[in-house]
Amino acid sequence: MGELADYLAQHDANFRKARLPALYSDFRPQRTLNPDGYRANVSAWRGAIASLASSGLLSRCLSGSSAFVLNLDESLPRYLESRQFGQPLALGTALREAIATKDLLPVQEFLQSEQGTGARSWVGLPWSALGWTLRQLGIVDPARGEDRLPKGRYVITQNVDAAAAELAHRMAHMPSKFDRIFTKAQFQRDFATDLLGSHVRLSDTDFDVLLTFLTRDRNLVEYDGHTIRIRGGPDEKRGITEEDSAIASIKELTASLKHQAKLLNTRVDELGMEAKTAVSRNNRVTALAALKSKKIAESSLAQRYTTLNQLEEVTAKIEQASDQVQLVKIMESSAGVLQSLNSQVGGTERVDGVVDRLREQMNDTDEVAAILADATGATVDESEIDEELEALEREARNAEEADQRREAERRAAVEAEQVQKQLDSLPRVPDQEVVPDRQKSPTPTSETGIGNLSLGEPAGERVKEKPQANSEAI
Repeated sequence: MGELADYLAQHDANFRKARLPALYSDFRPQRTLNPDGYRANVSAWRGAIASLASSGLLSRCLSGSSAFVLNLDESLPRYLESRQFGQPLALGTALREAIATKDLLPVQEFLQSEQGTGARSWVGLPWSALGWTLRQLGIVDPARGEDRLPKGRYVITQNVDAAAAELAHRMAHMPSKFDRIFTKAQFQRDFATDLLGSHVRLSDTDFDVLLTFLTRDRNLVEYDGHTIRIRGGPDEKRGITEEDSAIASIKELTASLKHQAKLLNTRVDELGMEAKTAVSRNNRVTALAALKSKKIAESSLAQRYTTLNQLEEVTAKIEQASDQVQLVKIMESSAGVLQSLNSQVGGTERVDGVVDRLREQMNDTDEVAAILADATGATVDESEIDEELEALEREARNAEEADQRREAERRAAVEAEQVQKQLDSLPRVPDQEVVPDRQKSPTPTSETGIGNLSLGEPAGERVKEKPQANSEAI
């Protein structure tokens, strides 16, 4: 008790805290006092039932309910009971109006009807027409008596329509005819939990409802009770053909063989482990029995794989032939389009005539333009234009050369600065100590004075130094 109410409060924006008092009250008098509020409350309960069904919560509480089917009985208000506001007092009215507007349809009526459901919301109906319908159904009670629930099993058309839209979206990405054909069992396996986005598994009744809706109301599916073909376009043939049945059977058999092969692979692995365990325990009899069973399983597995390979070859040929059929149809239609366009062109003679007339008119236009130019006297001196162009080019070259010189000077300055930095970073050479002449040790050259001779001195001075040297020697 309270589980469904808690879910709605957390996941449905219409059941926010401020709206709960109105939704759980007896809002039937608002039909005349506040029609907009009345309609909003009815719409909120209708959406709540659809949301609870698509989430799988209704099937937990109400036996016989599912994602697309509401099994309505007196227990529903108890499951929707709020801890603060109690049971909804006008739920029966909301559900009866949903029935009147075909948002809820009896299951048998839905499945057996040959015409579409024509479901539409009551919001767009004039109140006079809607009120008359409700009075005929015994829904609108002027005395405002007890709010009764319409017991029975009903199709929730909102959820069916959402699932159909999701299926159409998925099939739009499968252009191959082979991918759009199923047996009913394969269709149920492939789409049992993928159409409502909540991982709720569809029941057998749900699939009957969905296939009826897709075939009758949406014209999206061809179905004969066993084989299903998703229509690829309005030009496809109506009904299920022998080709469709054969493709569906091949796909079903292929899926069955793959499942058997998976089981046999597991069986072979288990028997191999069993044989190894028996050998480790010195149980020769068990080991031989396990190995024998393993060989039989391997033989069956090989047969399954051989059959699978054959089916895959057949499948590939069927897909190839189907593609070729589509290609030929496209080429045929393209040829018809080209023929129609070429007939509109009128052949090569007409095209030549059009081109000749176009050239003639273009020449006439040029002649008129030349006459008008002469009449205005606005002649242009080509030599002046050439000189002006040459001056502009010369100016551009000079500017470019100036830019190149500036760039070269900048690079030279940068290189000089880098060299100077490298020189400044070198270590300094230590200064050598100068030894006075008097402290130098005597040498033969210093004693004789030869070391003081210089090529640049006058000859007379050298002559004067010789006697002095001789006198010192004496």
